[in-house]
Amino acid sequence: MDQKITPMTRTDVATGYLEWSPIVLGAFAAAALSSVLLGFGITIGLGVSSTAPTWRDASAALAILSGLYLILQAVLSFGLGGYLAGRVRATTGARAAAVEETERADGVHGLAAWALAVVMGAILAALIGAAAVNRTSPTRSGAQATAAEPLLSYELDRLFRAGRRNPTVDLSAERAEAGRILLTASSHDGLSSDDRTYLIQLVGALTGLSQADAERRTDNAIASAKTAIARSRRSAIILAFSVATAVLLGAVAAWAAACAGGRHRDGAPLPDWMARTDTLGRRRAF
Repeated sequence: MDQKITPMTRTDVATGYLEWSPIVLGAFAAAALSSVLLGFGITIGLGVSSTAPTWRDASAALAILSGLYLILQAVLSFGLGGYLAGRVRATTGARAAAVEETERADGVHGLAAWALAVVMGAILAALIGAAAVNRTSPTRSGAQATAAEPLLSYELDRLFRAGRRNPTVDLSAERAEAGRILLTASSHDGLSSDDRTYLIQLVGALTGLSQADAERRTDNAIASAKTAIARSRRSAIILAFSVATAVLLGAVAAWAAACAGGRHRDGAPLPDWMARTDTLGRRRAF
């Protein structure tokens, strides 16, 4: 006797698997919107920031505003990706009997879209950083790379500034050595007296300044280096904390938006915390 086979509908799909098409769509949507918002933020930052090397564009207010913008764009971007992942996903389980399970599956799809977007962004950032390092690496055999050069380049320029010098003289080795010495100015022990004395002698020999002038210039360079390192360190801490906070809040936004997208897909009302009540007692979405 032949048995009648009932085709599987959208509401009869098992709940124990992931649909990768909605996840990939949500991840690409989140990455695209994040790129657009970051592009606007970089443009605004270039318009309001200063190019003076002594300021380093490292004021606390600018760093905090940049961090807040990172958090805002992450919530919007990952929220869009999570919503699409939940909205496009096929309905799982019987809606009347497994509302919580369906919402959990929607949230997991939004979280998967968030994770994929974060991995894509990390890979892209690593590739861009590697390309930038390769472009800025020294090409001459006599050049010596130092970690202090990008940070303290202006201080090193002022330290070895001379009225008359043969343009063919290469000071890359001396700049690298002086930069490493200046980096110790922000350490817990500070710049040692031996390093300070040696730096004064080096400046005097290369610039032709008197002992007093070389000492005065060296002390000014040490003070400026400490200020520049402190500002850069403070900005790096604020930026790192903002990035971590933005990524974590993006996960929350992706989960909540995926649940909202699943409810819109099924025609179900939004949760109480996602809806508001008007003056007539009707529930409306935010």
